[in-house]
Amino acid sequence: MDLRRVSLLLGLSVLPMLSLAAGKCERLVVTGSPDAPPYLWQDPQDPKHLIGVSADLLQQVAGQLGIKVELLYAGKRSQALDEVRSGRMDMLADAPLTVTELESLDYIHPPLVENDYLVWTRKDSALTYNEAQDLHGHPGAVSEKARLTVAFGTFAEQQLTLVRTPNLTQAFQKLLMGEVEFVLAGRYSGMAMAQTLGMANDLVARAQPIDKPGLFLAVSHNSACNDPWLRGQLAKKMTELPASGLTEAVLQRNLERWKAQLQQPVGTKQ
Repeated sequence: MDLRRVSLLLGLSVLPMLSLAAGKCERLVVTGSPDAPPYLWQDPQDPKHLIGVSADLLQQVAGQLGIKVELLYAGKRSQALDEVRSGRMDMLADAPLTVTELESLDYIHPPLVENDYLVWTRKDSALTYNEAQDLHGHPGAVSEKARLTVAFGTFAEQQLTLVRTPNLTQAFQKLLMGEVEFVLAGRYSGMAMAQTLGMANDLVARAQPIDKPGLFLAVSHNSACNDPWLRGQLAKKMTELPASGLTEAVLQRNLERWKAQLQQPVGTKQ
């Protein structure tokens, strides 16, 4: 009888701790790249905040867990990373998986989204492309803002001839002018940019992705919110996302949002 009483008392004493663990994090302060549409970019109407696919999906998932999320602009990508490493912000919404960052970040698997990188050519191009090796010996271009996997980045550096341009606009312009034979660009960012620049009828994206970098949620080791309950719940939600159909709907909505923004006559366009 005494043993049962002790067990009951121990069990009751653990319950508040479990409740505290589950409810400890009521608000996540999140940041990420300010220039990676349609996945994440600075809100032109409210520059202190970030908008995009990653922002919308995270808001949806966190809401289901009863957690409030604020996606704040923290400067360029490297500055955002520093804010999260230090614990001043809790999470990155679009972290590329790199071994070096495992020392300061816990990555939530699977990724929030996968960003297919395609080979874009002129429609009249005779370039044969079925695999990455086919691009060897052909001049190409890629934006400096592109985030490729480490493995593909190493391959590209060793095997491909790539000019790095300040942005995707300049890469596509080089392609149209015949200065390069192909451009590596994300499926959706490339599509929106080609349409906005009036190049959609002149360019074609090859169907086979050349790289599929994941954009992960990554929680700072120094965040007060970083606990097993949060990581486990987020991982569960990430696993459920692909079958939900939500990602595709959010992608299309943000693609239209970004295209509309690009078409506005703003002098600060990139």
